[in-house]
Amino acid sequence: MRNRDSWTETKFAFKQGKLVSSLDPNEVSPGSRVMVNLVAEAYQSALAAHCRGRLLDLGCGKVPLYAAYRDHVADVTCVDWADSLHGSQYLDKEVDLTGPLPFADAEFDTILLSDVLEHVPVPLDLWIEMARLLRPDGKVIVNVPFYYGLHEQPHDYYRYTEFALRRFVSLAGLKLVMLTPLGGAPEIIADIVSKNAMKIPRIGAALARVCQHLAWRFVRTGFGRRVSGATAENFPFGYFLVAQKA
Repeated sequence: MRNRDSWTETKFAFKQGKLVSSLDPNEVSPGSRVMVNLVAEAYQSALAAHCRGRLLDLGCGKVPLYAAYRDHVADVTCVDWADSLHGSQYLDKEVDLTGPLPFADAEFDTILLSDVLEHVPVPLDLWIEMARLLRPDGKVIVNVPFYYGLHEQPHDYYRYTEFALRRFVSLAGLKLVMLTPLGGAPEIIADIVSKNAMKIPRIGAALARVCQHLAWRFVRTGFGRRVSGATAENFPFGYFLVAQKA
C-alpha cells in the first residue's frame, strides 16, 4: 500500500473501540449512515476472525477499512479502476476489474471486496479470478447492497440475492463460511425516507440526519432488533459474506 504513513480515516472511523460511520458529510451522506454502520459492524468482527497474511483490497477507493485490518495482516496491496470516482493516493496498481487481474496464482491469503461487486458487469469472471489468486485456505470477504438506491451511475449494474451469492461462491470453487443479511425493513425504510429528504432545499440534510439517528437508535433496541431480524430474510438491506478456498 502506497503512502500508508499518510493514511487518514474517511468512510469509517473508530470511536470507543468500535468501527462506525464517519460523521463527515463529505465522506458519508447524512442519508447513508445506517447502512455504513451496519457494514462497519460486520467488518470489525469478520476482519479480526478471518483476515491474515497478504491482503488484496480490490476496488479499494480511499482504503476506508485499512485501520480495521492492518493489525491482522502482513502486507496490503491496493487496487482500483483507473479514473475511479473515489480517487486514491494509496493505489499500488490501477486495474480493470472486468479482466484478468495482474497477479500470480495463489498470491494472497485474504481478498477484500467492499461495495464493489454491484459495479462489475460480468461478476462471475471476477469471482473466478479471486479464487485463482487465493492461497489454500485463503478467504474472500465481501459486502453488497440489496434494497438500495442507484449509485455511481452509470456503473451500477446489479443487486444480488442470497441465492446469487451462494451460486457465485460455488461456481468459483469456494466454500461458503458465512452469509448474513445486513439489516431489514426498518433500515430500508429509513434509507428511502432519508435519501429523498435530502432533496428538500435547506432542511433536507438535517431531516436525513434525524431520520437516520432515530432509525439506528430503534434497531439497537431489543424490539427493533427483532423487527429488523424478522424482516431481513425477505427484505434484506444488504449482504455480508466470507468464502474460503478449499
